[in-house]
Amino acid sequence: MAGRRCAEWRFPTPKQAKAEETARRLAENQRRRVSVDDEDAWWDAVLRDPRGGTDRPAARLTLGEVQAKELTVSCQRCQRVVREYRRDLIARWGADALWRDVGQRLLNERCEIRTGRHEENGCWPDFR
Repeated sequence: MAGRRCAEWRFPTPKQAKAEETARRLAENQRRRVSVDDEDAWWDAVLRDPRGGTDRPAARLTLGEVQAKELTVSCQRCQRVVREYRRDLIARWGADALWRDVGQRLLNERCEIRTGRHEENGCWPDFR
């Protein structure tokens, strides 16, 4: 008689099924609670962290506010360095352009590291 039973041991008991359903609902509720605002706040905190090196004061200035005559940006990934005179950059992008954006564009113009993935492409700027 035991040989005629289907493989009941493969199916969860009602108690196990209820536990799985509860765990699934809790995980789904947790995913809903983590909103885009939380993720944005987390990224903002990561980018402002001084250990990351992305929140350099000069990077937030416009080209008109920067005092240096020659601006330097290097890539942390490929070690390429781009130096440009501030007056040339102002002539090309205007005095209201952010140095952070201009530096990223300068590096990306001649970037040689292309992986095909949007998240990985391009250079990682280091503003000096």
